[in-house]
Amino acid sequence: MSAEEKKEEQAHRTSLPAEQFQRNDFSLWSVLKQCIGKELSKITMPVVFNEPLSFLQRMAEYMEYAWLLDKADAQQDPVVRMQYVTAFAVSGLASNWERVGKPFNPLLGETYELQRDNYRIVCEQVSHHPPVSAFYADSEHWNFHGSIHPKLKFWGKSVEIQPKGCLTVEFPNHGEAYTWSNVNCCVHNIIVGKLWIEQYGSMEITNHATGHRCVLTFKTAGWFSKDLHRIEGFIFDKKKKKQSFLYGKWTEFLRATDISSYEDYVKTNAHKFSSRKSDKKSEEAPASTSPAHAPHKVLRKLNTITSSFRMTTEAEAVVGPDGEDGEMHPSDEPEEGEGSYPRTDSTYSIDIPNSSTLWEVDPRPNNSSQYYHFTLFAMSLNETSEDLRRVLAPTDCRIRPDIRHLENGDIDSAASEKNRLEEKQRDARKSRKKTKADWKSRWFEQGTNPFTRQEDWLYSGGYWDRNFEEIDIF
Repeated sequence: MSAEEKKEEQAHRTSLPAEQFQRNDFSLWSVLKQCIGKELSKITMPVVFNEPLSFLQRMAEYMEYAWLLDKADAQQDPVVRMQYVTAFAVSGLASNWERVGKPFNPLLGETYELQRDNYRIVCEQVSHHPPVSAFYADSEHWNFHGSIHPKLKFWGKSVEIQPKGCLTVEFPNHGEAYTWSNVNCCVHNIIVGKLWIEQYGSMEITNHATGHRCVLTFKTAGWFSKDLHRIEGFIFDKKKKKQSFLYGKWTEFLRATDISSYEDYVKTNAHKFSSRKSDKKSEEAPASTSPAHAPHKVLRKLNTITSSFRMTTEAEAVVGPDGEDGEMHPSDEPEEGEGSYPRTDSTYSIDIPNSSTLWEVDPRPNNSSQYYHFTLFAMSLNETSEDLRRVLAPTDCRIRPDIRHLENGDIDSAASEKNRLEEKQRDARKSRKKTKADWKSRWFEQGTNPFTRQEDWLYSGGYWDRNFEEIDIF
């Protein structure tokens, strides 16, 4: 690491240059009416709905609790290693809570790098249609890599994000590799009420060397919000025998206990655990329960609302009046009223004896709500300095003028630059089409994940040599 980069690590900012602006004066219907029956990736979204980060920087937020991977590498028991890898997988979702601003879509060829004391990560937008983002992080004891192709769907009262793609952690000291995919995310109350975010579905983490698996269920809020944010699951050995029970909330913590303690606890606290049948029902809500299946009612409501539209991460989606696609989506559970906001019911809290806490979320700064609900880690992602700019790739997100203007509170300039960059990208694509030139990513190559045997984008190396070409994408 250079002297300039070491200096950059010494201190990080704790706020943004300007506070978040209010979105209350912006029309919902003026934007949403463009989306009916179209792919959201082809709709130009006003900058007012953005947060001042690129999606590549949001991907780098996986690294906020990278110390969990160091902890995993230090364990000799494969079950305990799996516990900490699972904690890392869950921790990467915690920053999503209350983050309802949409990150900027990365431009083709855009990159982002981040170096901290014990790791470094490089990200690149490797494809535009379909949009695919790839990353590679490494340290002395592990490497972490993956590619993500997010999809977004509009269900009438909610927006669902499906983070397609595979994530891989490798521990060379143990000859192990772990893979998993993230669960779906839903943003509720996009029409009326306070926005809230829900992660739901099943996450399966596989140790390809030992055969251990962790199957973790992210529960929907359910009736009276008793399962709000809850996660539960088991670690199995290669013979499918339960080795450990994990539980917690993806917004707060993850704990582990032995199977005996779990079974004893269930005997006297059965009401705190959903039945197998109800679990399946909550995870696989039938299409008929979706609010998107009442199109006339929804459209009437949309026509009466002219304010307060907020969106979250979008990359590709097909939005129709019926929304029927056969895929799992959030159920439309009974609520206290339109736009209601769920509250945790402590009656159903779980605290099993003999549990160990694997991970707890770091508290957000007091000023978080003024700055897009950023975590302290997120506050630092777009900071820069003269020393850092001297070594950055010319394609780094920190150099993007629209993001920088939004961070500084200059909405008009941010909107102008966003439009200019989108036009520039379209012109570049047309030019390549005329010359029949294919775009080639610089730091990643499309290939096959050696562990899952599925299509993936793999790091080709060389980024940290800093032999950057003068590429003008901004």
